[in-house]
Amino acid sequence: MMENDEWAEEDLPAARELVEANDGTELFLYPGDGHLFADSSLPDYDESAAALLEHRVLAFLDAVA
Repeated sequence: MMENDEWAEEDLPAARELVEANDGTELFLYPGDGHLFADSSLPDYDESAAALLEHRVLAFLDAVA
């Protein structure tokens, strides 16, 4: 999620609790305020944040495969 995404604000405390309660987990907050920042067809699209998200997802999938 993005740091200043007002749609995600209510989810952030729960996400932080999950990270604190589970070893080996990470929470990534991307700079900005877009909600659907990884969808290139929408106005919230952020190319650099989406690329970093994709890189992290693929690295995670490689690690658990």
